[in-house]
Amino acid sequence: MSSAISRRSLLRGAAALAGAGAFGGALTGCSDDSSPSGSKADVTLTYWDWYASQAGWVDNEIKLFQQANPGIAIKKTTQVSDKYADLVSLAYRSENPPDILMVPKSPQLSQQVSQDWLLPLDKWATTSWQSRFPQNSFVEGVDVFDSKVYTAPFAAPAPSLQLYIHHGVFKDAGLTNSDGSVQLPKTWDDVSRAAEAITSKSGGKVSAFGFGNSTNTSLAWWLDLFVRGAGSPGGAAVGGIDGMDYRVGKWTFGTDRNYADVITMLMEWKSKNWFYPNSMSISDEQARAFFERGRFGMTIGGVWNQPEWTEHKFTEYSLVTLPSPSGTPKALFYGPPGGKFVAVSSKSKHADEAWAWFDWLYSQDAGKRWVEQGQGLSVYSQNNDPKGVTFAPFAQYVAMAGTAVVGPQPTIRNPALTKLELPAVKPDINDVLSGVYTGQIKDVQGALNSLTDRMNQALADGVKKVGAGAKPTDFAFPDWDLTKAYSTKPAS
Repeated sequence: MSSAISRRSLLRGAAALAGAGAFGGALTGCSDDSSPSGSKADVTLTYWDWYASQAGWVDNEIKLFQQANPGIAIKKTTQVSDKYADLVSLAYRSENPPDILMVPKSPQLSQQVSQDWLLPLDKWATTSWQSRFPQNSFVEGVDVFDSKVYTAPFAAPAPSLQLYIHHGVFKDAGLTNSDGSVQLPKTWDDVSRAAEAITSKSGGKVSAFGFGNSTNTSLAWWLDLFVRGAGSPGGAAVGGIDGMDYRVGKWTFGTDRNYADVITMLMEWKSKNWFYPNSMSISDEQARAFFERGRFGMTIGGVWNQPEWTEHKFTEYSLVTLPSPSGTPKALFYGPPGGKFVAVSSKSKHADEAWAWFDWLYSQDAGKRWVEQGQGLSVYSQNNDPKGVTFAPFAQYVAMAGTAVVGPQPTIRNPALTKLELPAVKPDINDVLSGVYTGQIKDVQGALNSLTDRMNQALADGVKKVGAGAKPTDFAFPDWDLTKAYSTKPAS
């Protein structure tokens, strides 16, 4: 989940891509078409991702891969994250997609497969190759479709969002323990008290909170993190099935009071001028830079924040996750078994070479370097040894691993659901939150109810189109305990 590098429009992005000849935009990184020895590579692979903060890891892997495979060059393009899915779709419509690409978040992976975007990998992803991954890494309806492998999990389940605490701002506000360490908030009231202290002690010169919502995504992170702590499955920051409450098999933005309660709390904080004034117009990158400089004391983001701060030698921060009313989170972060990261395009003319780069990225060594660079957790548990983590903020992140577990997966229960296609529902939760925050939406409950109804209607319509074998109750898991991992049983 990387943040965007710039905020160019889709038209400008498309123009830049067309001008590059191979859909290579202005954000192209490694490499040229030469091997490390200086001779011309036999094959140049085009590779797309949206990794901004993680670019150092990718570039290093490209360098190492090209040293080991001098006949293959990788031409990397890091696309703008909020336009990535649109640019991938445009590339396929133009019949010029990259050879290998990070799997876009939309359309659903099943649709990408049915639209013949991706290459089945069974020629190379043999049983032996799959055996190096943890159990349940290859799951029908997740990364396997019609018994064919298309992608694979790269990272272990991990908390996707954290509340970041600026040590200097907290210390200046007197938010310290008797030993001089920073008081880290655990409850909603703790967060509010810290915000009030920061604003009061600084005379309003330092904001309590800040974020960068120019791409209309970051504000929803606040809702997502706090509703989980209160006991809701969350998923507000993303679209599609991920935001569903699987306990009832529906979206519940309008019927689960935690959403309205958190929005009310956020608006109370806004009314007290606790948010950085330009949060709605700045980018997430700018917000990271402003947090680093101490313009505000708290921000919400993911582990992708850390590499950039480390590069700038900013280390005086801590992170907590799932602040809750009581101090004990009543819900966690969830993901399906299996997973996705990159895939090979079905249009690639260099499938064997593309597989070599795919295989390299999924190697245990590449995963180990991912962890060592503080990017996240590896799917290979042996790479996640806390004893090897020397950087304190990243060690805090590793210690949060227990807050992320496997959740229900309807396609395991009923594989027919892999054919489900859900259209984007607009305005979505990001649009609703922006409207509320800016004062354009006055009836918060009405907006949440409308969104809930539209999303649930889209689901009902999608299930009907799947036809025989699919039913709405396939999405309901009433026995789901939000504080534990869920083991979905296949259809009998």
